[in-house]
Amino acid sequence: MSDSLEKILISELTETTDSAVGELADHIARLFVSPPLGILFYGSVLRETDYEGILDFYVITDRTANLSHSSIGRLANKILPPNVYYVEHTTVAGKTLRAKVAVLSLSQFLARSTLESRDSTIWARFCQPVRLVWVRDSKAADGILEGLRRCIITASCWAALLGPYSGTAEGYWHSLFAHTYKAELRVEKKGRSRNLLAGREKRYKTLLLAAWQHASLSADIINDTLQPHLTPAARLKACKKWESIQKTGHILNIARLLKAAFTFSDGIKYLVWKIQRHTGENITLSSFEMNHPILSLPLLLWRFRHIRSAFQK
Repeated sequence: MSDSLEKILISELTETTDSAVGELADHIARLFVSPPLGILFYGSVLRETDYEGILDFYVITDRTANLSHSSIGRLANKILPPNVYYVEHTTVAGKTLRAKVAVLSLSQFLARSTLESRDSTIWARFCQPVRLVWVRDSKAADGILEGLRRCIITASCWAALLGPYSGTAEGYWHSLFAHTYKAELRVEKKGRSRNLLAGREKRYKTLLLAAWQHASLSADIINDTLQPHLTPAARLKACKKWESIQKTGHILNIARLLKAAFTFSDGIKYLVWKIQRHTGENITLSSFEMNHPILSLPLLLWRFRHIRSAFQK
């Protein structure tokens, strides 16, 4: 691992967070029968420190697990990870925090952090800043660090392969995030990737170059312009592979949204919140649909078929 890559990762992982976040992480860890390996805090609330929103956590476990402790939930997480849960917790100070908690085993995390993965959701998220707010021990921390290292290398390689022939580090990251948003059916506001990089340009440039070096991808650097040494054939092959990844991503993410409605308490509410957040469409469910989502599945599937088109606009 390059020294700069490791240094940035460890610094970010161990950076202090609000005590309320630590309380919530402790609460989440206690929900599991066996202590997880670690809990990662990431996403918009980490970037903007707005605890009125939904906090995003990934719980990394040593084996396939789920918060409901049911065999069906465990099977669902094995077939189509991660399982996602909605958790509320009132801190000692009396503040109510709300969290979206995804559960993934370390082996699943590692498998989805490489260039061979057809699922971009893990490496695209964890090439961004993250905090390790709960960890079992040093061995668990090392395993999670390895997964994050892979995520950054994978993201950086795809940035080069899908990005311009030459350009700034920011340009490569903007291009990458535009591709991953589309693959995940994420409709984001214009300039979303610029918000991700704002104030962190040096971090992303350092990681890009360090990861390219680790992947043995050389590049010419003239002032702020980068030109990775890639052949036209390599770029063409990558574009064809990405087309396949994008098609797979559409299917995976719709399936995950539907699965969320049936794998945890209030899952249907989370599903509606998720769709409304990304499409702006106002969705109203009947009391029957709220209380009997499985029986309502045929109708819901038809309605979500329409929602897919909204995601793609």
